[in-house]
Amino acid sequence: MKKIAFFCCFIIAVSCYAQEYEHIRLENFIYNNDFKSVELYRAGYPLAFPIITLQSGEKLQLAFDDVRDQSRYLKYTFIHCTHDWKPDGLSPIEYLEGFNEDEITDFSHSFNTIMDYTHYELQFPTEMMRIIKSGNYILYVYDETPDNPVLTRRFVVIEPYTASIDGVVKKASDVTYMFQKQEVDFSANTGSYRINNPAMYLHASILQNGRWQNAITGLRYRFGKPGEYSFDYDDNSNVFDGASEFRTFDMKSLKYNGTHIVSVDYQQNENQVYVLEDLARPYGPYVSENTLCGRCYYKNEDYDGKNREDYVRVHFTLRTDFNVPDGDLYVFGALTDWRILPEARMKKNPKTGLWETSLVLKQGYYNYQYVYVPYDNSQIIDETYIEGNHWETKNEYTIFLYYQEEGTSYDKLIGYKTLKMGD
Repeated sequence: MKKIAFFCCFIIAVSCYAQEYEHIRLENFIYNNDFKSVELYRAGYPLAFPIITLQSGEKLQLAFDDVRDQSRYLKYTFIHCTHDWKPDGLSPIEYLEGFNEDEITDFSHSFNTIMDYTHYELQFPTEMMRIIKSGNYILYVYDETPDNPVLTRRFVVIEPYTASIDGVVKKASDVTYMFQKQEVDFSANTGSYRINNPAMYLHASILQNGRWQNAITGLRYRFGKPGEYSFDYDDNSNVFDGASEFRTFDMKSLKYNGTHIVSVDYQQNENQVYVLEDLARPYGPYVSENTLCGRCYYKNEDYDGKNREDYVRVHFTLRTDFNVPDGDLYVFGALTDWRILPEARMKKNPKTGLWETSLVLKQGYYNYQYVYVPYDNSQIIDETYIEGNHWETKNEYTIFLYYQEEGTSYDKLIGYKTLKMGD
């Protein structure tokens, strides 16, 4: 009877938890178009993945801009999730010490920019809100009350004592895809962790280039023995498209044309930057380039000082020598928050035959690519339709290993490893 009562209480808790946050998405998302240039990374390492070690003193850094440029009362909280980013029913009191919410008080205004904005920053965890469990978390920022969402960001907290993970990125084993796709094989040694019923409670996830939208989650080990588990598959369960190296452009300065910039101008009360005309490359050979694996970073090289980066309207043009039936083309990458944005959809200019669009972006250095989305399934994001598909592409992969101990209701993060094709 005690077990039945506990189970009923658990179900009620999960239901209440789900209702409390049913108006937000447990993923990286921006709910208000006034907020731009969102970054979340390990403090001191602007291009690093947002991961910290439990009880280590490490902190994460959140930064973003509000282009409405007026005072707001922004607050934040944390939400604990399962290994596959679903509500796990934990109450905040079970994974936080101190308060359940806090204010974002570090903000400053842009200086001498065409577009005015307020820049917000937050370092966490703080003494006011201490994280006491590892696993997957949502950072939820809202305006005054939790029913007015601003943004959500995913981050992870890993146990102090971790499993060791060894792995390799290689061309796909399946001969059908061996020249286009990449396979991520790895094994885990769980060390001091005693894994009971690993077939049920041990899970792995793989991210490509830090992007959660196409992550492979819920992987179970193929074979192993106590303490040693292999995730080496032959059925394409751990396979990703290789695509091509990301395209780049550099607009850290508006006084000269940076890399892949054809001109800089000022029109209609906006700074205007024109990216060099791009060519579709679906069947071209692989070309090796050093990139940021889709990321971007913000910087103004013309002036020193904080918040001197301006916002710029960036124009993209793409030439294709083939028709694009039954779908749309989009600019894509961290510059669109890895999402399909309406303003990033390209339209064909009937006079030039070129695909065109423009985005308002903060000064900095950018990676990007062009993706195809079919009309009949907006969930499909095909980065190979325009960019091509090559097994040699230097994509970056992050492996996470989760374990739910028997008698608990949450997934610990016990292992973490970053691999790169060609390393």
